[in-house]
Amino acid sequence: MPSELIQKDQQYIWHPFTPQKPQPEVIGIVKGQGSLLFDEEGKQYIDAISSWWVTLHGHGHPYIAEKLFQQALTLEQVIFAGFTHAPAVNLAERLIGILPGNFSKVFYSDNGSTATEVAIKMAIQYWKNRGEIESGKSKIENEIHPRKKILAFKNSYHGDTFGAMSVSDRGVFTLAFHDMLFEVIFIDTPTTENIGDMKAIIHAHGQEIACFIYEPLVQGAGGMKMTDPYLLNELLNTAKLNEIICIADEVMTGFGRTGRFFASEYLQKKPDIICLSKGLTGGTMALGVTACTDKIYSAFVTDNKLHTFFHGHSFTANPLACTAALASLDLLEKENCLENIQWICEQQAGFIDSLRNNEELYPKKIHNPRQIGTIAAFEISSGEDEYLNNISGTITRKCMDQGVYLRPLGNTVYIMPPYCITQNELEKVYTVLLSVLRG
Repeated sequence: MPSELIQKDQQYIWHPFTPQKPQPEVIGIVKGQGSLLFDEEGKQYIDAISSWWVTLHGHGHPYIAEKLFQQALTLEQVIFAGFTHAPAVNLAERLIGILPGNFSKVFYSDNGSTATEVAIKMAIQYWKNRGEIESGKSKIENEIHPRKKILAFKNSYHGDTFGAMSVSDRGVFTLAFHDMLFEVIFIDTPTTENIGDMKAIIHAHGQEIACFIYEPLVQGAGGMKMTDPYLLNELLNTAKLNEIICIADEVMTGFGRTGRFFASEYLQKKPDIICLSKGLTGGTMALGVTACTDKIYSAFVTDNKLHTFFHGHSFTANPLACTAALASLDLLEKENCLENIQWICEQQAGFIDSLRNNEELYPKKIHNPRQIGTIAAFEISSGEDEYLNNISGTITRKCMDQGVYLRPLGNTVYIMPPYCITQNELEKVYTVLLSVLRG
């Protein structure tokens, strides 16, 4: 008999990314501590994917909790138009100091999808404002819009709002809305074989393209596909030669996931706009950031009120969320956290090497084992390489039975643990996963 919590969940809740027939089974989680989640019966599970990639320092971190408690007693929320507060200002200052590039302004929103939505709107309006400034025309009826097209990668995922969906791959996540999404120029991620063709496409459309949005080095929800930094840098260089605004979606890759603070640090060419969320608050609260260079910002600093960036959210720069982000940065910058990240990178690299040398599994049962930073991934050789592959549920269930939580993207299995995971816990993740694969 399901518990009262599960019964009420089934009665009232609609879970995300979850088929509703048959009614899916869920597990009631009552506590999180470090890398562990505890259900109603006291069984514990190692959270090997950081709860959708957000929980950097583990669950229930006392330092973040204490900072939130103190802030809640001081100021929990205030409108951010016409007011400001220390958590937002201090966070913006710290981010500007560590972001990979010459960023000058931070715009706050609510989550990763809205962070990319802001970036897209910011880039498009930049060209509109700039066109009007250069032409001397500023009335609505004389609208000047020299660049409207957007460049993006196939297989990308940038969120679930309409702008973010439009610049994402036309796949299962966007299928119901394809006829409502705006047109985008999609190109393949670069390889040594296609790099010339991809650069040629950019040159051909350069004067029409407002911006290029990309997930640096790792396409997350698209299946943890990884891109060579040198080749991506070549594309960014081509984009910049054509004055195309480069938008780095670092919602997943930011804050140490690739082994460096930001994936863009691997690249010589830096973005003009960067999007952050997920690990930004250590997974404690929802918060989005879109930072831009002074070049972008300057197009909005005019006497024309129509050049205002008309975008905002009720909870923009929420003091609690900003406080959680500051606390997470405090923890990230500690030596032991940086050492833990490096240790996880080494363990993940070793695990992937062991898979490549495992003749029982590779290439018979798995293929394309890969790793960057704290992220390890591979495909199970069963059915199609796609998100709807039913093997995902099987892997999740069998691993959960042994106390490990993994949630494959179709047949793409990945491990992305919190930075506080212990050696015993990570070894258990590997052991359980190997036993399930051998099956």
